Amino acid sequence: MRVEPTSTIPIFQQIADGIRAKVACGAYRAGDLIPSVRAQALTLLVNPNTVQRAYEQLEREGLISGKKGVGMVVSENSPLSARNGVNQSLRDALSQAIQSARAAGVSRRTVDRIYRDAWNERETRGQVR
Repeated sequence: MRVEPTSTIPIFQQIADGIRAKVACGAYRAGDLIPSVRAQALTLLVNPNTVQRAYEQLEREGLISGKKGVGMVVSENSPLSARNGVNQSLRDALSQAIQSARAAGVSRRTVDRIYRDAWNERETRGQVR
């Protein structure tokens, strides 16, 4: 998982989205430990408070839960919830992009072409399944 400091998406949200995506694709399964706040912060080179905020969001969503003396674990019903969250994040991002395109007078055909080009570019790099 990486964070993009220049993104318009807040870093805590990028972290939450990244963990949600890992749960959705099965990289993290029910009962698995996720990295501690400190470890995640060191790995991503971000403030631990930022990671804590992401974890609190995921906990409110029911994707993870804290176990005393163990850490944060993936909740039992999290895969379906994670997939729904990933879909919602994607829908929100695309909606924002479409709104920006419309405001700039970009046609739907051009937006479709840009989307396909971006998808194909990621696929070529092996980043799309």
